[in-house]
Amino acid sequence: MQRFLVIQTAFLGDVILATPVIRELKRLYPESEIDVLVRKGNESILKNHPAIHTVFSFNKKEGKWKEMRRLIKVFRSNKYDEVINLQRFGSSGIITFLSGGKRKVGFDKNPFSFCYDIKVKHEIGTGKHEVERNLECIAHHGAEKLVRPVVYPALEDRQKVAAYTQEPFYTLAPASVWFTKQLPEAKWIELANNLQKKGKVYLVGGPADAGLCQRIIQAAGLPEENNLAGKLNLLESCALFEKAVRCFVNDSGPLHMATAVNAPVTAFFCATVPRFGFGPLSDDSEIRETTEDLKCRPCGLHGGKVCPEGHFKCGNMDVSV
Repeated sequence: MQRFLVIQTAFLGDVILATPVIRELKRLYPESEIDVLVRKGNESILKNHPAIHTVFSFNKKEGKWKEMRRLIKVFRSNKYDEVINLQRFGSSGIITFLSGGKRKVGFDKNPFSFCYDIKVKHEIGTGKHEVERNLECIAHHGAEKLVRPVVYPALEDRQKVAAYTQEPFYTLAPASVWFTKQLPEAKWIELANNLQKKGKVYLVGGPADAGLCQRIIQAAGLPEENNLAGKLNLLESCALFEKAVRCFVNDSGPLHMATAVNAPVTAFFCATVPRFGFGPLSDDSEIRETTEDLKCRPCGLHGGKVCPEGHFKCGNMDVSV
């Protein structure tokens, strides 16, 4: 029996984009055991995943080096046949290096890639999707080149959102960790106004996004109870997206959550660009971006906390529906 460890300790969206690797490994090796390491807080998105044996979490709040030593000890005892590191930062490289895995695989950009048995070139900006890049790490097993990410809301997740899904509805996820990835608030208000003529409109996000969602709710004249920010966990939000007429998202985690339940999705790209490889993969996908030729766009892989030019013109785009 093959034993695999897949490492992705970056953001929520990155974990979702790692699920095709897990799916393909299980397809190729049905009897295998596949463990996954993620950053603390992201483990819940992998709950109920039928291909995963164990999800380990990397809790840096417990002390980064202490946690790394703890995990390395566990991983060495598990005697993995292959450790696949999809994260490009040093801490994941150290864990891979010292994991005791018989074969170590990862991207060449990791500073500890010298320890890998198989190094994969990681190219951003060519239009290749991150899922394709990840699957290249298991190409030596005969993996498919592109597989849609999937997560698995449970029956109780669907029951939690059932009351919201009785009539046609749309979801808006207006927040992002990075300000310049976030469609401007005025545009979300305009979109909410347009959509409420067609059906119910729910705003979703984490607890920290409740204020932004509330301002949009009030400005658009939507009912207070349509602000679901902080009221749903990750898989409950996915269960809601699954039933939506359409999900409207930034280039952020909710984009990949919607893709992972194959929901119809419109993704707004402001400071970042689709050619970085993080666009939606749902069967019904649409990307919106400014039509203005801006020399400053893209201003970085992740955008930024503020517009470096001070005008944020990349957020000026058509939100008609």
